[in-house]
Amino acid sequence: MSSNGGDENGLRYRRALSVTKAEEITEKEKKARKLQLDKPIHKPRDSLFSWNSEFTNFTGLVNWGFLMLTIGGLRLCLENFLKYGIRVNPFEWLIVLTGYHEGYTHQYPSLALLIFSVVPAVLSLLIEKSMAVGIIAQKIGISLQIINIITVITLPVIVIFFKGSEFSFVGITTVCMIYLILFLKLWSYSQTNHWCRQGLKNKKNVNQLRRQSLSAPNWNELLNAEHAEQPVEEVKDEVMAGLTKYPDNLNLKDLFYFLLAPTLCYELNFPRTTRIRKRFLIKRLIEVMFGVNLMLALFQQWMIPSVKNSVFSFSQMSFVAMAERLLKLAVPNHLIWLCCFYLSFHSFLNLMGELLHFADRKFYGDWWNANNIQAFWSSWNIPVHMWALRHVYIPITDMGYSKTHASIVVFVISALFHEYLVSVPLQMFRLWAFLGMMAQPPLSVISRVAELRLGPRWGNLLVWSSLIIGQPLAIMMYYHDYAIAHMAPQP
Repeated sequence: MSSNGGDENGLRYRRALSVTKAEEITEKEKKARKLQLDKPIHKPRDSLFSWNSEFTNFTGLVNWGFLMLTIGGLRLCLENFLKYGIRVNPFEWLIVLTGYHEGYTHQYPSLALLIFSVVPAVLSLLIEKSMAVGIIAQKIGISLQIINIITVITLPVIVIFFKGSEFSFVGITTVCMIYLILFLKLWSYSQTNHWCRQGLKNKKNVNQLRRQSLSAPNWNELLNAEHAEQPVEEVKDEVMAGLTKYPDNLNLKDLFYFLLAPTLCYELNFPRTTRIRKRFLIKRLIEVMFGVNLMLALFQQWMIPSVKNSVFSFSQMSFVAMAERLLKLAVPNHLIWLCCFYLSFHSFLNLMGELLHFADRKFYGDWWNANNIQAFWSSWNIPVHMWALRHVYIPITDMGYSKTHASIVVFVISALFHEYLVSVPLQMFRLWAFLGMMAQPPLSVISRVAELRLGPRWGNLLVWSSLIIGQPLAIMMYYHDYAIAHMAPQP
């Protein structure tokens, strides 16, 4: 019994060793192995591809992958040229971008709608100004703002319903995009000014209560402060910093700066840069010009033939042929999507930010490393994510609702926006984009489970799979329905 007890004590003693003691034993074992006569060379190690190896330098494999993609892309390019010929026509790009064929009287209805978008923006400013000076009551002003914002998002739908044949597809798509951005900006503009009014009102109420208990000298000092809304120290700090206070922000210069700024969230004082970097500006301008031409060329030469050839497979419900067309369409669609992301979120938004001295340039996160769908949606489009978080998610949770309910509302709004940008230009209502977005919450749960149980790499692979396969599937379904509704059936 004593010997067994000694073994147990020994085991307990070894388990209770400190980290330093354990390292000393390991070092002694290494030295002892080196002194052995058989000259050992083996030591505990994992294979580099094992999860436990902690090896992360796969630069050579990344270079190999890019080289294989380049070779495969060149082969597809040659196959495309041999099959369809050279379809790239820059003259047609000019016609499409300028809207030359738009309408029967060449009155450019899309351009007219874009110019008219200034009206609801100025109207929103006038309503805010009227509420600030007390011309109209708060409830009436808020109601007018809601009507004005709803009008912004519904005006393209109404105009297209009556005059849809006079619009080109590119023209009305541009109108819908600009009006949707204006809708989000005016929502933020009116809600932020509402917060400022409420905060100013609460400060006045607090100051009135304080004044009743202050001595006469202190009360006079507060009256001499600007607007008598803040303590003297706070007013001096804001004046020294050059910060704009409500309602001094309610002017055309401030409004139009916000409308042009690369953000959807309004603030009274945006962070500014001190100068314009000319080299940076020229680089972004070249990227925008080159990127637009590259996307139009890829779309004309590669995307349009692939989409057209998929209609027959969908009509015949040949699942093997549908899968082949889906995979064939996935490559050009994903390449164009990546180009569009870089062109929009890096080149164009940085170009506008540099011109406007806008200092917050975090337009995207490292979405390519996202290990689940939720992480992707919160990092690939930072302006929209910040808008949804600030103006939808946080207000809903502040009202007492759960985070799950708030997240569902955000996804529903996002799904409606995606459907709006597709159904309105196509002049047909099919809900494929809406259903695709509403599939994101359950897919987010699946990707999260895959990340936790199988590892982050599998979660990231699931994210990439949804991007590569999901988008071309929606495009094929929309084009199939559009071809059936507007074109003669193919043999």
